[in-house]
Amino acid sequence: MRKRFTLLLPLLAMVTGWAQTSPNDLVLVEGGIFKNPKSNYYGRTVGTNAYLGRTIAVASFLIGKFEVTQQEWLSLMGNNPSKFRGENLPVENVSWYDCIEFCNRRSAAEGLQPCYVIDQARRDPDNENEIDDVKWTVSIKPADGYRLPTEVEWEYAAGGGQKSRSYAYSGGDEIEAVAWYWTNSGDQPLTGMWSWPLIERNHNKTHPVGSKAPNELGLHDMSGNVREWCWNWYGESAGVGTEPQKSAAGRVWRGGGWMGGDFCCEPSFRAGFEASGKGPDQGFRVCRNVTGATASTPARR
Repeated sequence: MRKRFTLLLPLLAMVTGWAQTSPNDLVLVEGGIFKNPKSNYYGRTVGTNAYLGRTIAVASFLIGKFEVTQQEWLSLMGNNPSKFRGENLPVENVSWYDCIEFCNRRSAAEGLQPCYVIDQARRDPDNENEIDDVKWTVSIKPADGYRLPTEVEWEYAAGGGQKSRSYAYSGGDEIEAVAWYWTNSGDQPLTGMWSWPLIERNHNKTHPVGSKAPNELGLHDMSGNVREWCWNWYGESAGVGTEPQKSAAGRVWRGGGWMGGDFCCEPSFRAGFEASGKGPDQGFRVCRNVTGATASTPARR
């Protein structure tokens, strides 16, 4: 069965109608030392809020310039789960597992080696979440295909990497210029306290990817529009260079979304969600290892 599946992979592009996206949809993020006093996770003492100036080394990687769109999703997956419909809108209502499958399918469609090994029959013993009823065992291997960014890669890229200007949000200090969030994503600007009934009446929603200003690396919507899945388990705190190996809180999401508050749009903000969870503000962007890949390099600013 495995051999048969392997033989079918080259046919995936024809079956789905996937047209290989230009390498320009990826941006090279040059690696370096990650030291962010604003981070509420990396560089802090385990179990405390004390920042000790610790650093994390990040290798170079490639990351999507935009959140994955509905057009991209439909062409590979054959369906569109999104609440708000539009080819250039970010896909949403996708679980972490859905995104893992998308990454492998895009890798196969472009003749790349998939990063993920998915065992749907074996329940993951490290998944301690009581709500998640899927619990596939997913492992990652070194490959040139697509994957979700790790949490540290995401935070490093959202903050501008080695070109960081330490903005409050990804791309600037003025949130209106860089993010779609609860006050500006609907018919009229909203003020006052966050209110879901008010958000509903105002028809708040997602917006076309790339319609807000980019950050220092040329990445759009890393603050706002949709929350973005990351690879890692969610944990409350981490030691130096360590990550949780299991979790009852699910997988990490970052970046805030169209219905979220301004604080959710800060690059340092983080939260967890069961891997099977979906929502109209839950999307993702892809990532790749540098070896054997090409990408656009943003002009120095």
